[in-house]
Amino acid sequence: MAEITAKRAKSARTALMLIFFTQGFAAMSTLPRIPEILTQINVVFAEWGLIIGLSGLGALLPLAFTNKLVNRFGTSIVIRLSAFGITIVLIAIPWITSSALMFLLYFAQALMFSTFNIALNSQAVAFQKKLGRVLLGTFHGSWSLGAALTTGFSGWLVALQLDFKIQMIIVPVFCLVVFQFAGMKLLSDTEERGGAEPKQRKNVSWLKSPTYLWLLAIGLFAGMWPELVVMDWSSLYVQKIYGDSYSTLTGVPYAALGGAMLIGRFSISALTKRWHIATLSKWGGILGAIAMGIGVLASLIPGGFWVQVFFWALAGFGLAPQVPSSYSAAGHIRGLSTAQALSRISLVNALVVMVAKVFMGALAQGFGLQWAFGFPIAMYFIAGLVAGVVAKTSKRQANETATAYPPTGPMATFEG
Repeated sequence: MAEITAKRAKSARTALMLIFFTQGFAAMSTLPRIPEILTQINVVFAEWGLIIGLSGLGALLPLAFTNKLVNRFGTSIVIRLSAFGITIVLIAIPWITSSALMFLLYFAQALMFSTFNIALNSQAVAFQKKLGRVLLGTFHGSWSLGAALTTGFSGWLVALQLDFKIQMIIVPVFCLVVFQFAGMKLLSDTEERGGAEPKQRKNVSWLKSPTYLWLLAIGLFAGMWPELVVMDWSSLYVQKIYGDSYSTLTGVPYAALGGAMLIGRFSISALTKRWHIATLSKWGGILGAIAMGIGVLASLIPGGFWVQVFFWALAGFGLAPQVPSSYSAAGHIRGLSTAQALSRISLVNALVVMVAKVFMGALAQGFGLQWAFGFPIAMYFIAGLVAGVVAKTSKRQANETATAYPPTGPMATFEG
């Protein structure tokens, strides 16, 4: 890779943080409106679980073509073009009254965000490698900051009784402007690759993938699942458990969890100077399980809303290192490039998430939301256990660092 000046590095880093922030702001802008969306399309919890679960198939398609698009046009162009698709989908959500059409719209949303995310993380990995520093935690923290702020902002708009349709014109158009502006400041294709095509490792068949890869796939799902559940279900949880008097606070639980998570992610660079990121993930999983469990128990007590919010904020600290830890560990699988490793664990993760979302909807419908939250609590524990194994493995690979990604193309590639 060609060297870049300190001024250029600062510009590109600022652009990446701004895009991650805006991606989180856009993605979570509808969270406080989820109870309204269910009424709008007239579905129950089980049907909602099917919609958000099976629409995840849209996230798989970009694994087949985004790598080719990035190789031809560069990550910056792909990011900026897919941002237009994201904008159109978000604007359309308040206008849909059919559950079938909403499924198709969510399918398209998953496709657009997945394309955007693959290209963005590819740029972030290349930038981290170029600087030789752990930066993914900071970038993911920017996403969490955007997500936390938009849930509070959108909740405030609900309290003001602003029409959903108006909100979903203002927010997506604002995000599109930011995506286009910041996208021009990202690393160019030449800067990212150093003017040459990266050397590709020999493709290793899926059947010959190391066992460690599948362990990381389990860890990635377990570490990601609690946040996904809170994204999809926390606003419904508040409405169902606490009633209409808390309708303007439906976004608060996720804002608390996301806010704590962003503080944790911005702290990763400093903390990893003393502890391995997998060690942070290990104890984060244990902390998250206990804190989320106490929060759910607090909701059984009259007036326990703010106690729940406090403990879910603690659970957010536990989430902070989970995904960055899995991504970093994927750079050290012998015999596989980062692109190969991450494409495989991402594909497995996407498939499992789809099934899990449907299962979560069935749990909520059959046993109630409080019992259903036992699922993400269990995943916290499993994430901690997997991270413990990764931490032990990393001690045996002391010569490797969290930024030692091998030369690769984009981080997610479809391999048959």
